[in-house]
Amino acid sequence: MAATTETLTAARILEATEEVLRRHGPAKATVVDVARALGVSHGSVYRHFRTKAALREAVVKRWLDRTLEELTAITSDEGRTPETRLRDWLTRLFAAKRDKAADDPELFATYFVLAKETQAGPAVGEHIDDLTGQLTRIIEAGVESGAFAVSDPAVEARAVFQATGRFHDPDYAGEWLRPEADADFRAVLELLVRGLRSGC
Repeated sequence: MAATTETLTAARILEATEEVLRRHGPAKATVVDVARALGVSHGSVYRHFRTKAALREAVVKRWLDRTLEELTAITSDEGRTPETRLRDWLTRLFAAKRDKAADDPELFATYFVLAKETQAGPAVGEHIDDLTGQLTRIIEAGVESGAFAVSDPAVEARAVFQATGRFHDPDYAGEWLRPEADADFRAVLELLVRGLRSGC
């Protein structure tokens, strides 16, 4: 059944946009294609998203937020020690990114292109801020419990995020399925945890 402008929501538009992107790719997908998939005029889509760039930014944000939700649960789980939270958080981040790349490589490639296109917009920067903010909270909890010996958790969080970039930055997606990827990840994780414990 075709959507009407009365029942059209931003969420429905974003779902349809994702399907259009999957079918046509970022170079060929248009707002008209999205509107056609919804059974509405392209003007109806523009009432929710003023430009094609705004629509693409919102799609990227929605995609990035899916990973963030899983990590938020780990960050706030006080039943785990801060060190366990850090290990689980970084492991889940790597797994989530790798799963996205392996399960739907065409859509992952599409989002990678869109994320590069929209880097000047707020979605990617806000996502990185959210991730490093969560890492900061985990490291702060570690400092408070005596598990970590660092003076500036925010600085350390950024360092941890950057040091593990090979395991979550889409630029490295081609390496994630290599046989040694898990061993490399564990080695980096152990090195980082030792550094946080010692304050080095």
